[in-house]
Amino acid sequence: MRRRIDIPQARELVLSRHQVLASGYSERQMRSDLDSARLLRLHRGSYVSAQVWDELWWEGRHLLRVLAVHAASPGPGPVFTHTSAAALWGLPLYRVGAAPVQVLVDGQRHSRVIADVIRRDMKVDPADIVEIDGIRVTSPTRTAMDIARTYPFPAAVACADAALRRAAVDGYIVDAEADAAWREDAARLATPGLRGVRQARRALEFADGRADLPGESVSRAHLHTLGFRGFDLQVPVTGSEGQQYWLDFAFPRARCFGEFDGAAKYTEPALRAAPSAQQAVLDEKSREDDVRGVTGWRFARWGHDHIRTADVLGARLAAFGVRPPG
Repeated sequence: MRRRIDIPQARELVLSRHQVLASGYSERQMRSDLDSARLLRLHRGSYVSAQVWDELWWEGRHLLRVLAVHAASPGPGPVFTHTSAAALWGLPLYRVGAAPVQVLVDGQRHSRVIADVIRRDMKVDPADIVEIDGIRVTSPTRTAMDIARTYPFPAAVACADAALRRAAVDGYIVDAEADAAWREDAARLATPGLRGVRQARRALEFADGRADLPGESVSRAHLHTLGFRGFDLQVPVTGSEGQQYWLDFAFPRARCFGEFDGAAKYTEPALRAAPSAQQAVLDEKSREDDVRGVTGWRFARWGHDHIRTADVLGARLAAFGVRPPG
């Protein structure tokens, strides 16, 4: 089962050459493990075991590379941007795939790739460069805007939703003033003339911090593409004994709730309230039965396989009688 990591956890996993040799490796064994891919080189002077690498989601793998580049850089190190900034902030990168570490440079004629690091020649307001755990990085809102300029709509929405959530949502409650401030800041950043700014505006305006997981964000993006309107997100329902439930989606015309069931919802301890995956499944069934009983509405469920494309999600929903207005 893959796991998510933050910066302090990632720092524990990145090994310097000295640490590798101090752990009992000889020079010969180190070369052998590198050749056989049991040990992986992240960047100049930094390594990670293949076993650890295989346990991580792509965001975590990229975070390790970012820390390796930072460790090899002189002075305060570069300013990280785009996917590298997203990895540092813990923002999702839906189906972005492996990419070089990305940093800002100023004064070059164009961006270029050196030693697997993309050096982007961009003008960024100093106010949009901040520091996190001693690493300089573009702000979460600037990062979401740059992702929205350069990646497809579903990935852009997932990143923007998460950035807005961290700024304006506590649990399921939206701070309206913080939400408005984030949107004002996002609009300031989406200035005319930037490549991809039109598609960025579309994603940033569509952002909704109530989305709890990237799969919900991608589902919402696909629903919009399919022509669904009038559906709601994170809808509260009071159970038969006064419990408060929150449903991922509600489709009033079809009298149907929609739930995105990513595997992490059951398998990752940090994302579930129950002590075990088995108990999480039983709790979910009990919750659904209670919601059906008090509302009379049906349920439609889908997972990662159903959000590969908008058409696949549309076909899944149609099987439950949930269709866009036509």
